[in-house]
Amino acid sequence: MADKGIYRDRDGGLTLGHRQPVAQARKKLNLNFKSIRHGVDRPFLILILTLLGFGVLMMFSASYAWGLNDMGDGYYYARKQLTFAGIGLVGMLVASVWDYHFFQNTWVCYIFYIVMYGVCIYAAFFGSATADASRWIDLGFVQFQPSELLKVAFIMIFAYIMAVNFPKFDHWKYCVIPFTVIMGLTVVVLTLQRHLSAVMIIGVIGVSMMFVSGMPAKTFWKFMGILALVAVIGFVGLTLIGKFSYIQDRITSWRNPEGDIQDSTWQTYNSLLAIGSGGWFGLGFGESKQKFLYLPEAQNDFVFAVICEELGFVGALVVVVLFVLFVLRGFYIAANAKDRFGMLVAAGITIQIGLQAFLNIMVASNAIPNTGISLPFFSYGGTALIIQLAEMGILLNISRQGNIKK
Repeated sequence: MADKGIYRDRDGGLTLGHRQPVAQARKKLNLNFKSIRHGVDRPFLILILTLLGFGVLMMFSASYAWGLNDMGDGYYYARKQLTFAGIGLVGMLVASVWDYHFFQNTWVCYIFYIVMYGVCIYAAFFGSATADASRWIDLGFVQFQPSELLKVAFIMIFAYIMAVNFPKFDHWKYCVIPFTVIMGLTVVVLTLQRHLSAVMIIGVIGVSMMFVSGMPAKTFWKFMGILALVAVIGFVGLTLIGKFSYIQDRITSWRNPEGDIQDSTWQTYNSLLAIGSGGWFGLGFGESKQKFLYLPEAQNDFVFAVICEELGFVGALVVVVLFVLFVLRGFYIAANAKDRFGMLVAAGITIQIGLQAFLNIMVASNAIPNTGISLPFFSYGGTALIIQLAEMGILLNISRQGNIKK
């Protein structure tokens, strides 16, 4: 028989009622799909599928010439991306029905984070390197980028600590210290990988999640002060040992994209040519000129430039609007989540995808220095696409259990 008394609920608060036996609670938490009251958020699902379909189509167009050049097959990258998309959709389906509270467990959250952190350290020292950035592990059939999973682990552990410690947020040692330590460790390993864009994303995700968590303003600004101090000390130290020397070259290229078009500014210069050539309505699907080996990474980091060249300002605007709608609907799901943990996870994932899209578009248009970041759902990459779709499944799962009118 269940005991009656005061116990902690999922958000870490105190509740008067009956405590369920542990085995029964775990069974209900992970396996009782009847507790999922509604279907998924259909507008959000349609939005995901639209982004995925549009993304694969444009990636195919952008990759055709590079496929012929690299592999002797213009359909090479498209076929692989379709395979990754299929695997990702299966992952999205599973994640959409498996209770997201599975991650609201001390052992699951910490083990997930520690394992991915260890794999990222391995990648930093023993992984495959591209342009002096060691971020990948060669599995033979695919290049695995563990930092993509580290972002998910970071969101989960942040959401878990915030949900559990929320009643004690007035005591800074329960929120400022653990968040500073986790963010600091994450930034260090990403810096070792020379993954500056991921450092920026992790920083924004962490700060944004703390802002929406309900943390008292005094505690939040104390965290921001400590974080800023640690960031300055770390940046100065790494600069002195030459770890960030490449950043100055990228800033120089950003400020003058025509300064060295045969070498350091070649990629940015050709990206701007592609964007400018598109005009209002573009040259037509498949008619890009810059993708014919002029624009490096046309199928990856600079796929947006090809979209602008082929579909023009109108096509680029459609992409931007789709991501804006994605962010708005993601925050809507977060606002109507069943509990604090779900709200924070949904907010973190939404911020991650929206920020990546924003930074990629800014890089392609030379609004910020080149940071080597992909466009979600559009850029070629198996690890990123599969994990992004699995994250979409988690958001759909949160929408299933939330208070959203279907």
